[in-house]
Amino acid sequence: MTKEKNESQRICVSSNGEISRLLEIMKRLRDPKDGCPWDIEQTYETIAPYTIEEAYEVSDAIDQGNWHELEGELGDLLLQVIYFTQIGSEDGHFSFESVVKNVSDKMIRRHPHVFGDKKQYKSSDQQIRDWEKIKEQERSKNTPSKTLDGIAGNLPALTYATKLQKRAARVGFDWPDISGVTDKISEEIDELNEARNELSLDAQEEEYGDLMFVMVNFARHLKIDPEKALRGANKKFKKRFEQVEKELALIGKTPNQSDLSEMDNLWNIVKQKENNR
Repeated sequence: MTKEKNESQRICVSSNGEISRLLEIMKRLRDPKDGCPWDIEQTYETIAPYTIEEAYEVSDAIDQGNWHELEGELGDLLLQVIYFTQIGSEDGHFSFESVVKNVSDKMIRRHPHVFGDKKQYKSSDQQIRDWEKIKEQERSKNTPSKTLDGIAGNLPALTYATKLQKRAARVGFDWPDISGVTDKISEEIDELNEARNELSLDAQEEEYGDLMFVMVNFARHLKIDPEKALRGANKKFKKRFEQVEKELALIGKTPNQSDLSEMDNLWNIVKQKENNR
């Protein structure tokens, strides 16, 4: 074994938590001669879905308050970054070091009130507004940008809609108060009902999408994160339905052996118990 491989082996098996160890492990996994066949085959495109999945698993661990699980999931998410930077280094596009330098420079540039010569107190709301202004200045320096440029199109649909609406609102394209939104909701419901009775499935889908979009606008005016709100509703539904199943099991039944009337009654009982706690 060469001196270089000996040093690589020493770093990989070290018990410390330095980032250099993880970088070296990934380099070894991607080695064309001695690496792992699966890891060698991976590309930006094949790794991207895992990155999205790991980000959701981080979020789930936080929602559950499982800090031990969060530690592991953060490691898995970090691994995705290491994967991309190793591939980028091999292709000559960027490296882990250049990525770290880029984000470090960005954080300093976007926090002049902390790192600048004239430090000043800012509220969280003021910092968000200034952050967006700095981002806009950065975009305009590169190429003349349109208002909605730079929003990732593969975000979850509710999040994407929220970002589109916030960006449009910054240039004045927004209802002045929430009454305009509620009026629009009523209008979209009427149009969906009309489409349901008279138009094709594609037309119904389009009208339903319009209703969902304006409901996101409603959430934005209420300062509610629609993605978070829907996740909460999903969680609540799952919890209640599982409790309905438990209640049915106590009388020797499954949902398939029950009917809507019975399950709806049990649902209301479960809901009442929650409200009485």
